Amino acid sequence: MSTDETGQGGPAAPNSARHPHGQGRDLVQLVTPTGERISHPEFDYWVRDVTDEQLCSLYEDMTVIRRIDVEATALQRQGELGLWPPLLGQEAAQIGSGRALRTDDFVFSSYRENGVAYCRGVDLTDILRVWRGTASSGWDPYTINMATPQIIIGAQTLHATGYAMGIQNDGADSVAVTYFGDGATSEGDVNEAMVFAASFQVPVVFFCTNNHWAISEPVRLQSHIQLADRAAGFGIPSLRVDGNDVLAVMAATRVALDRARRGGGPTFIEAVSYRMGPHTTADDPTRYRDANELEDWAARDPISRIAALLERKGLLSAELQQDVKDKADAVAREMRTGCTTMPDPEPLDVFKNVYSTPNSWLDRQQDHYARYLATFGDPAGAVSEEGAR
Repeated sequence: MSTDETGQGGPAAPNSARHPHGQGRDLVQLVTPTGERISHPEFDYWVRDVTDEQLCSLYEDMTVIRRIDVEATALQRQGELGLWPPLLGQEAAQIGSGRALRTDDFVFSSYRENGVAYCRGVDLTDILRVWRGTASSGWDPYTINMATPQIIIGAQTLHATGYAMGIQNDGADSVAVTYFGDGATSEGDVNEAMVFAASFQVPVVFFCTNNHWAISEPVRLQSHIQLADRAAGFGIPSLRVDGNDVLAVMAATRVALDRARRGGGPTFIEAVSYRMGPHTTADDPTRYRDANELEDWAARDPISRIAALLERKGLLSAELQQDVKDKADAVAREMRTGCTTMPDPEPLDVFKNVYSTPNSWLDRQQDHYARYLATFGDPAGAVSEEGAR
């Protein structure tokens, strides 16, 4: 799929991205919920290279990650995972932004951006390791240039800003991108990250998915202005985009990435979407959410929208739909097999990778625990080849 390289040397960023004090900006939209392609004088340029074939690829990506989400939810309900954070309804925000990134950009996400991880090429089994409880992290961040998901709300924004300061010091033109939800904007970490990002004008994109609910707290109680306008207080330009429109999200992300690569500093993107499922599989949204609200947003479904666009263009053939379904089913099978055949960790594995070098204090704890396990007559569980090393 295309990257943001198209944006290099493009027109100046839209007014809302140039002037940090612009209030009440319009929602950027390029495709309506009925699939009509809208011409936008400022944003069309940033997706001018997206071919029909690539539109079909975006449709496939979004369908596949929804299938991943459905399968993981089923695995949790069947007792194979301890917990799962669904992304249902947020596919366009994740795919549109994830496919705009270059391989040398670095992603710092929350626990819900599994679609972005898919774009980065993460192994499907690695997505599930933490949620199955067999590992404290899912993958090596440097193999895909994406940090393992952050559970602490908003902490990843600080990590991204720090990484961006390193990019700036190195003189590189890569960008740090951090993802978080609307609820995280109420956390001190996010605000502190934006203070530093603005102060040092570092190449970082703050990508906020406004899905309208921070667990059971509606966004209207957290902020009485648009979230994108909060960035103005830090002197950070912002964009407000229809988060269910994959093309608009891609365009907005490319604008922000191009600005960062040119030395223009941080940008805040508010992708307005909706969390159609629960906050996690431990949540029951029917206790706090009006069913009519869900019905209204279901009519703006991001996958139905791009499917309608493809149909208008004569691209949504039966063959394409079958190919996409087959791909989604194959991915789901691969992920389920990887989950159910994942080996359980040995008891002493808890001491592995705690420190990068041997540590006598940890070695002593490991020895005590090994001797404790041996009292149960399980010498296999009480022996570790690596231990804390």
